[in-house]
Amino acid sequence: MLLEILLVVIKILIVITVLLLGVAYMTWLERKVIGHMQVRLGPTHVGWKGLLQPIADGLKLVAKEDIVPDMVDKPVYIIAPLLSLIPALSAFAVIPFADKFTLFGYQVQPYISDVNIGLLYVLALSSVGTYGLIMSGWASNSKYALLGSLRSSAQVISYETAMGLALIGPILLAGTVSLKGITEAQAGGLWYIVPQFVAFVVYLISAIAETNRAPFDLPEAETELVAGFHVEYSSMKFAMFFLAEYANMYVVSSIAAIVFLGGWNGPILPGFVWFVLKVLFFMFFYLWLRATLPRLRFDQLMALGWKVLIPIALANVVITSIVVYVIR
Repeated sequence: MLLEILLVVIKILIVITVLLLGVAYMTWLERKVIGHMQVRLGPTHVGWKGLLQPIADGLKLVAKEDIVPDMVDKPVYIIAPLLSLIPALSAFAVIPFADKFTLFGYQVQPYISDVNIGLLYVLALSSVGTYGLIMSGWASNSKYALLGSLRSSAQVISYETAMGLALIGPILLAGTVSLKGITEAQAGGLWYIVPQFVAFVVYLISAIAETNRAPFDLPEAETELVAGFHVEYSSMKFAMFFLAEYANMYVVSSIAAIVFLGGWNGPILPGFVWFVLKVLFFMFFYLWLRATLPRLRFDQLMALGWKVLIPIALANVVITSIVVYVIR
């Protein structure tokens, strides 16, 4: 029993360490990729090819003075960044990174836990994380922050519905909401991106909106709201919002890789390598969109969610249900 607890603690530490490094170097990759797309060099001064820039940025944020404005609601102001970061990190508890393998005679599970409601658990945590943005906007006592948090609330209500509906089709095909079960259901057969391509497109658009990334970054919208919900935050509290945003990007990319691209399944290469490649593909897609598309207006954002994505996702659920009923 003690050994099992120790192994779980080691797995949690490994996942959090790798995730934080992944977040740090995704910021470097984002600057490099967008820089080259805009015919710039990106970071070049700190370390070889600017590779130490994320470490320098992290140290700068830790060393900065933590300024708390006088008029804020201090308890809520302090809890808000934690409420954004902790659910984002907790979602990785059920992400299966690869299949079981044997090491020195011991069977190793390359994931922290496999619960039979893994997908619902991730969706629930993504909803909880939004409360951090709402609380930060309310507690900051700033018009910009409040407007940013109100936009975030409306955006989440609109796009979480479409995202949840898009996932029902693959769940019906797999017959389970366990992420490991959905991955195993695609082993040796078609990945669900083929029969559920419409759901995949709806999920992809909704996931980008859910994570407040361009072209759906209206809760931050630097040119309109300065930085939106986190305009009054500095030092490590600001860093927590930053970490939460990128951790959420990894979470929705992992779900897309598992539900639509077969998770760790793939020929020749080890399963873990396939999983990482698929996640990085979606992360690159985020950067590509940011460098390519302008920000939508808020009425366009709402119209796309309620008038286009939700009806399409509902139609996909009905059609998939009929097909699954007839086949089985």
